[in-house]
Amino acid sequence: MRKMGIEALYRKPNLSRKHPAHKIWPYLLRDRKIERSNQVFALDTTYVPMAHGFVYLTAVIDWASRRVLAHRAAITMEAEHAVAALEEAFAKYGLPEIVNTDQGSQFTSTVFTDAVLSRGIALSMDGKGSWRDNVFIERLWRSVKYEEIYLKAYESVGQARKSIANYLTWYNQQRPHSSLSGKTPDEAYFAMLPAMKTAA
Repeated sequence: MRKMGIEALYRKPNLSRKHPAHKIWPYLLRDRKIERSNQVFALDTTYVPMAHGFVYLTAVIDWASRRVLAHRAAITMEAEHAVAALEEAFAKYGLPEIVNTDQGSQFTSTVFTDAVLSRGIALSMDGKGSWRDNVFIERLWRSVKYEEIYLKAYESVGQARKSIANYLTWYNQQRPHSSLSGKTPDEAYFAMLPAMKTAA
């Protein structure tokens, strides 16, 4: 099986290891009603196997609509990739009230926390070992892996980036969700945007 490259499908390295010197922020979403787009952004990083080697995939999603707002596929798990994805989401969609992550060192780093807090956004972090605290992005990873990543053996980082980007576009625009009453993430996102205030 090793020579043929056959292996079981299971979760790979734990990417949520916290840095002992970094501050952990409290979880702010428990019992909070999240019912509109751009209220809460959530981030996470997952492991993507390739034919030879691997990459790390970081995504920013809108909590209410499950829409993927930005993502990065990189060969390292440094905070700069998470910051780049977050900055892209801010630039395209505006600032949320809360950004939620797990306790991974890339999210507790000063460069990441400064990118959130300097804009007056509240920072929320999952409890230790509490994957349910960020359940919507965990569900995204399940979909991405079983509908895209595990079906392909990417030959290069470039191929992985292109193929994953194509999948996420399809996920946003065409994949209906039962939890969204059959809407796609795009449809749900735009339907739940707060109404624009008109000038008096």
